[in-house]
Amino acid sequence: MQFYNIMTKLIRSQVPQGFQPNNLFVIALFTVLFSFSFIGANAQGDPKSGQGLFKSNCASCHKLNEKLTGPALTGVVERWESGAKHQGIDGKVWLHRWIKNWQDPVAAGNPYALKIQNYDPSVMNQFPQLTDAQIDDILAYVQNPPVSATAAKTTVETKGADAEDSMFPTWILIVTLTVLVAIIFSLNRVGNSLQRMADEKAGETLDEFVPFYKNSKLRIVGGLIVAIVVFFILVSNATALGRQQGYQPEQPIKFSHKLHAGTNKIECQYCHTSADKSKHSNIPSISTCMNCHKVINKGPKYGTSEIAKIYKYADFNLDTKTYGNNPKPVEWIRIHNLPDHVYFNHSQHVSVGGIACQTCHGPIQEMEEVYQYAPLSMGWCINCHRNTEVNFDGNKYYTIYQKYAKAKAEGKMKGVTVENIGGTECQKCHY
Repeated sequence: MQFYNIMTKLIRSQVPQGFQPNNLFVIALFTVLFSFSFIGANAQGDPKSGQGLFKSNCASCHKLNEKLTGPALTGVVERWESGAKHQGIDGKVWLHRWIKNWQDPVAAGNPYALKIQNYDPSVMNQFPQLTDAQIDDILAYVQNPPVSATAAKTTVETKGADAEDSMFPTWILIVTLTVLVAIIFSLNRVGNSLQRMADEKAGETLDEFVPFYKNSKLRIVGGLIVAIVVFFILVSNATALGRQQGYQPEQPIKFSHKLHAGTNKIECQYCHTSADKSKHSNIPSISTCMNCHKVINKGPKYGTSEIAKIYKYADFNLDTKTYGNNPKPVEWIRIHNLPDHVYFNHSQHVSVGGIACQTCHGPIQEMEEVYQYAPLSMGWCINCHRNTEVNFDGNKYYTIYQKYAKAKAEGKMKGVTVENIGGTECQKCHY
């Protein structure tokens, strides 16, 4: 009640003289103010936003309830809060610093960071671009994942839906703010009307009433808002031209990466043999399929129907175990495409950079049918180049960058990123 009285005095001090708002008016304004504070308080730690951020940044190495490249993340906040308090700083703060740059808490001597730094031979990526609010969203998702996120099936809703998941709370915010602006506008009109009544009663000269739709200032402001919205829509749609994130065409054979790369642990480069040797990663030939399916003729999900298609393309007679003279290539539909003016070299990323397939292609070992996981946009690539550190140790490719190696060895640089060695220069990726 004391807080209400303070808010009442504050609100009444802001309205025109001669107009005394009743309790209903005060309550309405108080509701508006409270709603804004509620939105601000809930802008952080949103699981829905965290789901999209988790998919974009974490899902290639982490799962919630089982080990992938990195540990299962369920309970990670509790583990850091209970075991990582150091130098008077709470464990969750250290967790934020670990996510942004895991070497930071290690260098500071945090005992928990030192304990887990060698969890896996693969070096954890650094995410300095993530804000504290975004990290809170990710951790909120890890602690309270939506029901759909815990399902073990790959569904249409999970296919490249990062943008929709991350934008959902934003749309709620926009709608809420729109309603609040409408309430404020209505209250302002009511206030002006009551003020005119008070002035008229007091015998004061009244200005000519101008409807809001004839107000020149409002027209200018409205026109600017419309122009900004139209410009934003045009730029957003122009930027998205040719993007295929979430693209999942139906293939001539129902090939399950989840079965082959996940369950059976077949290495990606067993089939995609040129990924570490050539500019392009090859689509495996039908003979590669026949290495196994000459013997294996029944699958766990589709039985013999899909494998029979392999035999047809290979012109293989299962009864006689012989090949005919008319094999045909499987007409796979390409999923990941880059514009013709973009240069991308698979071998440079795989062999030299040591980039895992999942970094660009997502959790491929969990996909029943492959879809384009990442946007593969210029901004997405640039951000990766800015944040990915180069591994100089034992890597002959980087011996020409002696000044960076020396600066790193002398402690003048904590790390050398791809950007430092020219990875963001236009001619590196464009002919």
